Amino acid sequence: MKKIFVIIGLLIATSSAFAQIESPVKWSYAAKKLSNTEAIVFIKATIQDGWHIYSLNVKDGGPIKTSFTFNPSKKYSVEGKTSEPTPITKFEKNFKMDVSYHEKTVIFQQKIKLKSTTDVVVSGKLEFMSCNDMKCLPPDDVDFSIPIK
Repeated sequence: MKKIFVIIGLLIATSSAFAQIESPVKWSYAAKKLSNTEAIVFIKATIQDGWHIYSLNVKDGGPIKTSFTFNPSKKYSVEGKTSEPTPITKFEKNFKMDVSYHEKTVIFQQKIKLKSTTDVVVSGKLEFMSCNDMKCLPPDDVDFSIPIK
């Protein structure tokens, strides 16, 4: 009987540990070929109500900004900087400064110069931090792979 209680206790502890993993941001990707030598990749964050992610531009001493690192390739090169829509900017007492962030959905865009006429896949990693009014989650890294057809 004692073994049964121990097993039940372990199952409850294990299931509650998994239940606390939060993922308030989902990422999706698309690309649009503009010509044989140019394309745009779209990186979309869908953010749960009450949560936000930070802008591409955050001052030192603030939260972790959203950033994109594109893998080098002989088939493409990154042109210019990643762009974002105008973020919301407000004073956040946790950071004691004005910070810029996005809520609900945001689509980041990056111009790509194509160096190949064959199938091109733009790949890399993004880093972001999500917060709500009560807490911030640790920064997260997400690998991405975006085919351009």
